[in-house]
Amino acid sequence: MAHDHHHKHGHDTTDIDWSEQGPLLEAQAELFAPVYERAMAWLAKEVTEPGLIVDAGSGPGVVSCLFAEAFPGARIVAVDGTEPLLDRARERAARQGVADRFDTLAGELPGVLEELEYPADLLWASRSLHHLGDQRAGLTAFAERLAPGGTLALLEGGLPSRFLPRDIGIGRPGLQARLDALEEEWFARMRAGLPGSVAETEDWPALLTSAGLKHTRTRSFLLDLPAPVTDRARAYVAASLSRLRDGLGDALDPEDRSTLDRLLDPSDPASVHHRPDVFVLGAYTVHTAVRPL
Repeated sequence: MAHDHHHKHGHDTTDIDWSEQGPLLEAQAELFAPVYERAMAWLAKEVTEPGLIVDAGSGPGVVSCLFAEAFPGARIVAVDGTEPLLDRARERAARQGVADRFDTLAGELPGVLEELEYPADLLWASRSLHHLGDQRAGLTAFAERLAPGGTLALLEGGLPSRFLPRDIGIGRPGLQARLDALEEEWFARMRAGLPGSVAETEDWPALLTSAGLKHTRTRSFLLDLPAPVTDRARAYVAASLSRLRDGLGDALDPEDRSTLDRLLDPSDPASVHHRPDVFVLGAYTVHTAVRPL
């Protein structure tokens, strides 16, 4: 999906027990590790020997710990509004032997960033900005927490993920394209309903520049897991389609809902649990800019 992946931002974040969601979120983030690792290798060409890396909207800390591995000289701070997920982040850091340079900070973005002891040499925000009503103000707040010469890396946009061929042999062809259109409508309603929501043209390089940053760069990274996929990838596909079915509700065409029900039924040979043509293909776009010296 274009707007949602490993992190906790689903279709309704108000009544979810994130301590229960933690294992699923971790498994999904681990599936996406190749994307993050390539993005970090790209960042490392310009961000040399950062002292402090901040993961703004870290969830259970999978990406935070990947940063610790990619930048062995850096201190990492995972920032999230959900304590149970930060507990998991600290446990992961301990398992991976990086706890001595790993901290967490609990609170809502962007205000909680004011509690950082030091400005960041790299601030990573993966699809956390679009959950702030005023994205321009949020970017400005992120930029203000950078050290001179520090980099803001923003993962927003990309392309909707694909899991299935256009014609899957059941229901009308083109199911995922129709789901994408409904999700775009849902996303617009979600944005409009946020406190202090401001409509904004999502020209991320221009918005980064307006926040006082320089040297914008953009690059997209592909997650390409061809069929036949692993059990972990199948679980991700099933979780994603299930979240869409539940989140889109009555907006779903009855035939498409019936198709989704079959795709999610473990006893149905046509389900994503069994069919051989399931794959995962998505593009994830990272925009960066630098705080002037």
